[in-house]
Amino acid sequence: MSEAKNSQGQPPNRGTGRLGPGEVPPPPPWRVEGAPPGTPGSPGSTKPPGKRVPFGNWWRFGAFIAVLVAMNLAIVSRLANPGPELDLPYFPTFQEQLAAGNVKEVSSKGAAVLGELKTEFTYPAKGETGSRSGKTFRMEIPSYVDGSRLEDRLQEAGVIQNARNPFAQPSLVNSLLLGFGPTLLIVGLLIFMTRRMASGMGAGGLAGIGRSKAKRYDAANQIRVTFQDVAGIDEAEEELVEIVDFLKNPGKYRRLGAIIPKGVLLSGPPGTGKTLLARAVAGEANVPFFSMSASEFVEMIVGVGASRVRDLFEQAKAVAPAIIFIDEIDAIGRSRSSAGGLGGNDEREQTLNQILTEMDGFTGSEGVIVLASTNRPEVLDAALLRPGRFDRRVVVSPPDQAGRQEILRVHTKSVPLDPNVDLGAMASTTPGMVGADLKNLVNEAALLAAKRGHDRVENSDFTNAMEKIVLGTERRIVISKEERERTAYHESGHALLGMLQEGADPIRKISIVPRGGALGVTFQAPDNDRYSYDEQYLLGRITGALGGRAAEEVVYGNVTTGAESDLDMVTKIAKSMVGRWGMSQAIGPLTVLPGPNDQVGIFGDSGTSASAETRALVDREVRRIVEECYEKAKLKLREHREQLNALTNALLERETLDELDAYAVAGIDRPARVVLH
Repeated sequence: MSEAKNSQGQPPNRGTGRLGPGEVPPPPPWRVEGAPPGTPGSPGSTKPPGKRVPFGNWWRFGAFIAVLVAMNLAIVSRLANPGPELDLPYFPTFQEQLAAGNVKEVSSKGAAVLGELKTEFTYPAKGETGSRSGKTFRMEIPSYVDGSRLEDRLQEAGVIQNARNPFAQPSLVNSLLLGFGPTLLIVGLLIFMTRRMASGMGAGGLAGIGRSKAKRYDAANQIRVTFQDVAGIDEAEEELVEIVDFLKNPGKYRRLGAIIPKGVLLSGPPGTGKTLLARAVAGEANVPFFSMSASEFVEMIVGVGASRVRDLFEQAKAVAPAIIFIDEIDAIGRSRSSAGGLGGNDEREQTLNQILTEMDGFTGSEGVIVLASTNRPEVLDAALLRPGRFDRRVVVSPPDQAGRQEILRVHTKSVPLDPNVDLGAMASTTPGMVGADLKNLVNEAALLAAKRGHDRVENSDFTNAMEKIVLGTERRIVISKEERERTAYHESGHALLGMLQEGADPIRKISIVPRGGALGVTFQAPDNDRYSYDEQYLLGRITGALGGRAAEEVVYGNVTTGAESDLDMVTKIAKSMVGRWGMSQAIGPLTVLPGPNDQVGIFGDSGTSASAETRALVDREVRRIVEECYEKAKLKLREHREQLNALTNALLERETLDELDAYAVAGIDRPARVVLH
């Protein structure tokens, strides 16, 4: 870089502290905007900018203290040296009280006398202006009064006569304690409160608002969660074993130059066990675990979120090795390029920037690892997901059948089970359920068993709990005979088509007992989990879903509103087949509709480039598929009308048909179970 020159082309006199001829003073390191000329840091000032303390605040504080001290002195002096309540004349009032024997004690110095009466006395008389009541009095003895005669009268009346000075002042120590003690106490209280507020203030925080609200879990004083408490998500568990091993044996990795991931992002549907998995990592590593929801960082006051982030990381570093867990990080970690932000001062954005800064500051030797969970990883900011921040991403998927069986085994450890309860069969009938759902299932079954007075949880308790969760709670409503019969035909149409469709999911239960918002339900579930669906299976799903409406039209010649949810499901499946899965020859293998995780743009567009003509073609194809399946459903029900009537009559008689009863009434063999090894 070129060297700075003065006005004469010579370099400035560095290190001498003096300016050369014609030299201009160097500008300050920074400029204080809005400061008047001549103040430190302002244009034209040679003084270095420093920290200025507003003088007005100090004098307000000093004036407050001065007023406080003056009031305290006046009050305390009054309390320390209380004056006499009455100012009595020697004649005739004192003489009258002495003659009446009401004088108890006197103390005198010269002509001044302080005394105390035996009973309370009012002077002047009541009703007169300035009258006061009391027992203590002050009096001046006239000079013409013979002191010896007064003394004799006092002795005759039995009055105590003291020789001490009635106007003696308290000692210096007492005066200081009484005069300044309360003031010092109040000032000390103010200082204490000020320091407490200052200790809780962060950037933009007031009275502790900038402090982190993270909950700390320690294995020493709280229940320890380990990998033995986690089941059904073995793949995700294996990804985190390395993190636990590093926290236990960091030297093994540092010796080879390996750097542990600074952050691990756990993503997956709600209830899959992301939080439990994070706590298990902390329990296995036997280190402090700080847990905080991302929404707790953000407050109305700008800067509080960033302050809480700093405080959280400082707490974790102080007790390292430690784990920080941020739940639902998408609350603050959304992409900054989206339309949600309102500028650089957005509180959420500042909080995210502080998290990025803190994670960038890790050298790998602090022993602090950040775990975060989210249900929507696709909306997170790219800077949060780059290597060096959340290096590792672990997908926590819903458990498979074997995983669900293990989860049920974990949650039934403390539940006495009947020997007939088959957890494997129960796991096969709960596809799509996650750990939280299965825990709720076990709890509902235990509640039902307790309500029924069972000593053990029986298979019927689990079955009824499953019905309550999946199908809804029973409603005790009265419906007409005609509506009940129509509902039975509607549900029988669903069930019969589900039995007749090749490759369809087996029928588990049929019921015309009103549950939730429905008058009847038909429950289907596969024997084993399915991860992909062929075109024939999806067409069968549409046909079966239209079975209720088709049965009503075949039997009664008209339809009702009872098929609303069925039509909604049918429309979604058909649209996905045409617009997302390429199952239409008219559209071809193209994606023209957004998926469930695709973000919608600012103007409501889906991000696809489909033209209006293509979207109209999608609508026509969806209509074609649904109408063909509907005609197929009506045709099959007409061909199997006797079986439809048999199922309807059985439902009207029993209200609920289990799996075996339903297939037996329809005269159809249940598909063989496929056992996976």
